[in-house]
Formats: sequence, C-alpha cells, structure tokens
Amino acid sequence: MKKLLFAIFTLLLIVGCKNNTKTTAEATVEKETKKVTKFPSDVIPFMDQWKILLGDGTYVDDLVNYQKDDFFYVENDGNTDWVVYKTPNSGITSRTSSNTRTELGQKAHWIPETGGKLTGTLKVQHVSTTGNADVSSSYAVVVGQIHSDEGHENEPLKIFYKKFPGHTKGSVFWNYEINTKGDNSGRWDFSTAVWGYDFSVVGENATTSPAEPEDGIALGEEFSYEVNIYNGIMYLTFTSEGHETKTFTKNLLMSDFGTKSKIPQQIMDVYASRRTVGVEREIAYAGEINYFKQGAYNQANGKSTKSETYGGDIEKQYANGSYAEVWFKAATVGKSTAQ
Repeated sequence: MKKLLFAIFTLLLIVGCKNNTKTTAEATVEKETKKVTKFPSDVIPFMDQWKILLGDGTYVDDLVNYQKDDFFYVENDGNTDWVVYKTPNSGITSRTSSNTRTELGQKAHWIPETGGKLTGTLKVQHVSTTGNADVSSSYAVVVGQIHSDEGHENEPLKIFYKKFPGHTKGSVFWNYEINTKGDNSGRWDFSTAVWGYDFSVVGENATTSPAEPEDGIALGEEFSYEVNIYNGIMYLTFTSEGHETKTFTKNLLMSDFGTKSKIPQQIMDVYASRRTVGVEREIAYAGEINYFKQGAYNQANGKSTKSETYGGDIEKQYANGSYAEVWFKAATVGKSTAQ
C-alpha cells in the first residue's frame, strides 16, 4: 500500500513539474514577445498629443502603446524603425470627407495669431495604382495638413505626394484652400509645386498620364517638411537629399484672393468648368481655430477618381494596389518659432 501511494505521489509530482515547465516556457515566450514589440509611440514619442482615425473607421484618442495591424504600426527597413500609416481607397471615412485616412489629429487647437509648428520626415511607399489620370486627386495621398475646426472647416494647408502609374518619380506639392466668403460652394485650392508638378497637372484623358516629372521624388525616397505658423504667417520648408531645398510663405490673416481679379488662372482652368469660382474673405483664417494633421489621407476614391475599390473589401484592396501607405521616422509638434 505504501509503495502504491508513493508511486501515485511521484507520478503527480512529475506531471506537476511538466505542467509548471510548460507554463514557465509559455510565460517566457510571452515576455519575449512583449519585449520585442514596438509601438508607434516608441518610435515617435509625441503620440500622446494626438488622436487617430483609421481607414476602417476605428477612432482612438489614447495612442501611447497603441497599434493596429494593417493600419498603424511599426516597420523596420533594416536600419531604422518607421511608423506606418496605411489606408485603403474605400473604407469608413470622416463626416467631412469621402476619402479614407489613417491620420493623426492634433488634440491641441490654436488660431493663426498664436500658431504652432509641425515637422515630419517620411517616405511614401505606395499610392493607389488605379484611377483616372485626368482627375487631379488620383494616385495621391496627403501626408500633412492644417484643418480648420470652425466656420467652413476648410484647410489652409494640405501637403500632397502624387505619382502616376508607370512613372518612377512622383510630385510633392502643397495646396491652400480659400476660406470662402459667403457660402462654401465656390471653394477651391491653389496649388504650388515643391518637386515635380502641382495639383493642376493631369493627363489628357482618363488613361493617359503626363510626362514624368524630371525633378520628382520616387516612392521610398525620404523627404522632410516643416510647417511653422508664426504671428499669422505660414512658413513652409521642404528638404530632401539630392534635391533643392524649397521655402514658401503664406499670410493666413489677409487674403491674396479677395476679388475676382485676383483669382489665378490655374484655378479657372481646374475649377471653372464644374463650379462657380468664389472669392476668399478678406481676413482669410484670422481668429479661426485650427489644428494639425499628419499621416496618410488617401485622395483616391471610387467616386471622383474612379479608382478600384473591390466593393470596399479592404483585404482585396491591399492585395491589388488600391491603398496608400506612408512611413514616418521622425516628427514633432509644438509651439511656433520666430522666423
């Protein structure tokens, strides 16, 4: 009897040890997994100052130690960690847009007189490969912007990257949307080229692209921008190795487009055939609440650009090139600085 009890005790002890060993091993794996996982907030620490809307409609306002596969996560290119912003051509959008985004929205708001500063160093890895070549927003993604939070909720700045199918080099340009006087039906964007073309350059028809820009930026090629709003003036600086540094200024307190005679020909060529072209209120964005945005705001959609959306199936869109993907390795947000 004693021998039988001893044998049972020994067997239970062995089983218990095995179970404990398995549990310890599993715990070690779990610990190591947690150890190697990097969140976007580990790469760019300013994530506590932002909220985000993802291309599937997910909204999150606490981004510390947050990620979501296929939308907002970290990749390493062999040398550097990057924060990835990825969004399909068709998904769930914000109330003010028909375009999807995986994009940060600044929690702090400001007026141009107070201002602020946003910087980013990035590379665009992919833009939609489908769409109509004669539509300005086809094959494009916005990688940084200023958005108004009152009035018409227009956008005094949108920084674009755009590359036509079959081209190696794409364009970087920035758009200023007028803060329309009266109703907002006559709104329009004035576009300025940085490298490559501006927003107005399109193909001669839906299937024919223009010539490739000679001084453009390729997919995967790094560039940086700085947006500094100081005393109501917007100062823009764009840099990229091997390219000329470009700087621009724009007064956000006084309109350049307050009368019909001041509307640029670019605007008449792009907009006049499809809507009444309005003028801007004389004080532009003076006193109006604004905030920064950064990430991937996909400009391709099935409605205006006729891009392929596969019935909104995100997995199919990712598999067939119907998405935008932007990688940032560095970015800052904060107070403006004197120029």
